[in-house]
Amino acid sequence: MNSTRLFVLGSLAKGGPMHGHQIRRQAQVDRTELWTDIKPGSLYGALHRMEAEGVIEAVRTEREGNLPARTVYAITEEGIHELYAHRDEALRDTRLAPDPVDLALQYTQALAEEELLAAVQARRQALDSQLTSWLQLQEVARPYLTGLEPITFDHTLTRLRAELEWHDRLLEELPKLLAAERQEPSRKERR
Repeated sequence: MNSTRLFVLGSLAKGGPMHGHQIRRQAQVDRTELWTDIKPGSLYGALHRMEAEGVIEAVRTEREGNLPARTVYAITEEGIHELYAHRDEALRDTRLAPDPVDLALQYTQALAEEELLAAVQARRQALDSQLTSWLQLQEVARPYLTGLEPITFDHTLTRLRAELEWHDRLLEELPKLLAAERQEPSRKERR
């Protein structure tokens, strides 16, 4: 599932033909980069690839004042099918993406306990700052949220809270886990 393709196809299916700047602006207004892996700057490249693949098509060129000419795109029948495929795949996919921190924790032997604790505390603080920012954004956005938007906002808040809970548990258990790990080589030697 490709989030950028899903966004572009969904935007064109929902909003009708648009030029790249309108799609990019919609991503910025919707703050799409906050809750997806879509970067508004990558949309123009995606539009060109998608046109070459036939899932969108140029329907006209517009020019306003001194602005450069802009190509207006529309979704094709093939694009509608791809939109539904991406949408359905995203709705079915329950896989959590692996977090690199889990792998990094396996290779912390060379770090002093204080350094590891400081790194985990810094991660926790960054996540707490993200939660605070999201809560503030939610307050500002609340009057403008419609349809399913409030529940998708809550999804991000719930995930951030779960991450904070896990980091709190890690910080609490880390000294005990590291002590047990230091004793493990001597247990292996006895075997």
